[in-house]
Amino acid sequence: MAMLMDVSAAVSLINIGMLAVLMAMYGRIYGKTRAVFTLGLMFFSAMLALHNAIAVYAYFAMAPLYADALLPYFVGVHIAELAGIAALLKVTIRPS
Repeated sequence: MAMLMDVSAAVSLINIGMLAVLMAMYGRIYGKTRAVFTLGLMFFSAMLALHNAIAVYAYFAMAPLYADALLPYFVGVHIAELAGIAALLKVTIRPS
């Protein structure tokens, strides 16, 4: 079951990378438009990145405390996040 924790951590790291790209893009958009909505998107992306960073840290710092039965759910949650972030990144890069 340790493999599932590694998979979950790897997906979380991918999420962080994609969120960093989104934050950079939103920062550029905000610089051009000064639209308050993009500040909200930047905050949202930052909070998701923080969530994923805490998850990765927790997986390695507290691994013995996690029940093996929970690990498939953690993987599922992070893969669902990955799908959502990928969709958001796609429409941000190419909205049409």
